[in-house]
Amino acid sequence: MFLRSPKFLCVIALAAAPIASGQKDLRVCADPDNMPFSNTHRQGFENRLAELVANSLGEQLTYVWQRMGRGFVRDYLNNSTCDLLIGIPQNYRPVLTTAAYYRSTYVFVTRRDQAPQISSFNSEELRGSKIGVQVLDENYTPPGEALARRGLQSEIRGFDTTGEDAGSIIQAVLKRNVDVAVIWGPLAGYFVRQHPDVLRMAPVEPEVDPPGLPFTFAISMGVRKGNHGLRDQLNTFLKNHVKEIHAILDSYGVPQLPLAPTEEKATH
Repeated sequence: MFLRSPKFLCVIALAAAPIASGQKDLRVCADPDNMPFSNTHRQGFENRLAELVANSLGEQLTYVWQRMGRGFVRDYLNNSTCDLLIGIPQNYRPVLTTAAYYRSTYVFVTRRDQAPQISSFNSEELRGSKIGVQVLDENYTPPGEALARRGLQSEIRGFDTTGEDAGSIIQAVLKRNVDVAVIWGPLAGYFVRQHPDVLRMAPVEPEVDPPGLPFTFAISMGVRKGNHGLRDQLNTFLKNHVKEIHAILDSYGVPQLPLAPTEEKATH
């Protein structure tokens, strides 16, 4: 998913399961080590969704393991190395996207023994606090920009949240190395639910920091531009498997917000 793209690294590995006679491959590009989204052991929720898609379409699931970075769409999706991206922002223009299948938000994560719960970047409790944020390709995610707008740069502590370091920002809250962390909801929910008696999270409010910095994102699937046939098949799949999709997301602790009517339509 491009919201969490780390520095470029490529490891390609096709699944070795035998292909049934007449069965077509569904080649999915996925990160090899980025829980809770995906890994080579197929333990992430995007792995579960890919299996559901392949089964619904009657196709054989294979993976192109690719850590997403610069040139990814050009070198892999556009070159037909893979067919499908499972989790990308719906407005990601380099690809043809489906209707959104969930919408999530950045959240504030704090310890339960810390009061009060923070839910706004305007909270006075942030001043003088150590604030953890995710770092992507040496850049801060939207919360870092919101904090900088308020002159809180010196309070920011950056964390790489990919691979073995995926849970590092949550561990920092647990160990009181930071007072609060602002994290993309699917990542936060997965780790917070492992410490329900110690940690809590609250959605960032409001959803947009004026004049236009968003903290919520609608997530869709993506295919090569022009591949309307597969995109349309995926839209039918998404429409027919709403309950199963949300059950998978719920099982990983993904915070889910209602989809807007415009987000339930594909991008042409």
